[in-house]
Amino acid sequence: MDNRTRMMEGKIYNPGDDEIMGEQAGCLERQYEFNLTRPSEMEKREAMLKEMFGSIGENCYIEPPLHANWGGKHVYMGDGVYANFNLTLVDDGNVYIGDHVMIGPNVTIATAGHPVEPHLRSKGYQFNMDVHIGNNVWIGGGAVILPGVTIGDNTVIGAGSVVTKDIPADVVAVGNPCRVLREIGEKDRKYYYKDREIDLEIPDEPV
Repeated sequence: MDNRTRMMEGKIYNPGDDEIMGEQAGCLERQYEFNLTRPSEMEKREAMLKEMFGSIGENCYIEPPLHANWGGKHVYMGDGVYANFNLTLVDDGNVYIGDHVMIGPNVTIATAGHPVEPHLRSKGYQFNMDVHIGNNVWIGGGAVILPGVTIGDNTVIGAGSVVTKDIPADVVAVGNPCRVLREIGEKDRKYYYKDREIDLEIPDEPV
């Protein structure tokens, strides 16, 4: 089994393989060009993301600079995703992001890990575990999502959280390590912030 296959199957492998590094270099060149685009070049950015990513839906916006090990090549993103400044995607493995996900500034989503065993680590060996993020998830600024994690639909991840294990749907989860704080419920349908009531009519479908 070659290193590229091992890389995508979650097996331990050598990321310094010449074939892997050659392919990765081309992805990083394209990412560099994306990060140099001007704010007025929205159509150009959209077209570039469709080339760079494994797949990306409609009405997605990623604010440069974007940092990704493979320039988004192993990222599969739904519709209506918004990511603020400095999204870091350690996309050596696959990252699956659903529809209408909001990602705050300085968020890291990592698929790559290294063995704890010192000798293997000294040789640079690596493994990758896919990350799955459901629909309508909000990830607060500075959060870190670690390899192999799944986050369920509609969940909110608090700013600065370090998500080490799966988080279910329809909850607010915070902390390091990230833990479920509470379920999303009736109060959240009445108040948008503390005691501030929602005072407008909300459409059934996402914007």
